[in-house]
Amino acid sequence: MGEAGRGLTPRPFSGVMTEEQVDYVCERLRRIVEASPASARDANGNLLPDAERLTPFGRFLRSTSLDELPELFNVLKGDMSLVGPRPLLMQYLGRYTPEQARRHEALPGITGWAQVNGRNALTWEEKFALDVWYVDNQSLWLDLKIIALTVWKILKREGISQPGQATMEEFAGSTNGCKSVK
Repeated sequence: MGEAGRGLTPRPFSGVMTEEQVDYVCERLRRIVEASPASARDANGNLLPDAERLTPFGRFLRSTSLDELPELFNVLKGDMSLVGPRPLLMQYLGRYTPEQARRHEALPGITGWAQVNGRNALTWEEKFALDVWYVDNQSLWLDLKIIALTVWKILKREGISQPGQATMEEFAGSTNGCKSVK
């Protein structure tokens, strides 16, 4: 999710294809996605937990943070910054408290204050508090400090996953007694 809650919009396909070719490509992609371990579902059709869907190669990419490299294209396009609150899923928008929603006052980043202070080992409330602190205190020096700490954290491979999770549990809304924005 981008600055001020706007989504990162994909570029429309600009090549020329017949309708049959588009249908063929869509069907092939659907089959590839369905066959992928990342799409594994239980008997009710719900996605399996990350720990069960993550392949060994995927675990390697996550543990080394190499899975973040494609986001550099979004930085080059100006949709993201190197440093800022991490973008989250659009479905979380209605679950933020007004204070948590302030995280969108800055461009989203590849790394941020929450990432160098615990990453996925933090609770959602801790993560949002650190994001808002960053919004209120952002500066060139802080960004340089965050970049240096990010390199250190990647080398140490700290905070990659939440205890008992392969990545991070879904954000279901605030548990700190505040009502979320609807």
